[in-house]
Amino acid sequence: MSSPPLALDKLPRLSELFRWFNNGKHLNRESEPVLWLELEQQETAYRELFTALGYDLRIDRRGFAWFHSEESSSNVNKSTHQLALLFMVIFDAQANGGKPLGRFNDWVIDRSLLNTVFEQHQDLLITEGLDVETMLTLLEKTASRYGFARAEGGHWQLLPAAHRYLDHFLALNSEVDDDSFNGSGETQDTDEETLTP
Repeated sequence: MSSPPLALDKLPRLSELFRWFNNGKHLNRESEPVLWLELEQQETAYRELFTALGYDLRIDRRGFAWFHSEESSSNVNKSTHQLALLFMVIFDAQANGGKPLGRFNDWVIDRSLLNTVFEQHQDLLITEGLDVETMLTLLEKTASRYGFARAEGGHWQLLPAAHRYLDHFLALNSEVDDDSFNGSGETQDTDEETLTP
C-alpha cells in the first residue's frame, strides 16, 4: 500500500528550504523566522519528502534544523574542524569567566573577546594556524554562512545551531571529568590539562 502523494502546493517554501539545507546551512528560528514557521507547520511533509529524496532532515527543538550527512568534503572538514576549535575556546573562555554556557546567544563576541580567547589558548590556536584575524574571518565567512553566527551591531551573536558545538564541548568536558575522577573522592593523576567550565 503506497502513501498518499504529497501536496506540494502546501509547501510554498520548498525550493527555498531545499536550497538552504542543500548548501550546508543551518536554519535558525531566530534569524529566519518565516522559513522556520513554514518548516514547523509542515514538518511531517518536509521530513517525508526529504527522506524520500535521500536527505536526513534534523530538527532540534532548541530552534535549528539542518541536513545531516556523514560524508563531507575536505574543505568542509577543515572548516568544521576550525569552527569546532573556535567555539571550544570561546565556550571555555566564557565558562572560565563565569558566563552561563546555555545562554551563549546573549554573549557579545567581538575583537576584545577574541583577544582574550587568543591569550588564554595561544599555543593551541597558533598550532592550528588561528589568530584573532583568522577567528574573525571564520565568524564572518564560515560561521555565518552555515548558520552558526550572525553579525549584530558591530559584534557577533551565536545562533541556536551553535548548540551542536556546545553539546560536543560539554560531552568532552564530561568525559575529561569522568576520566580524572576515580569514584573514591580522589582525582587520578593525569598528565593532561583538563577544561573546567
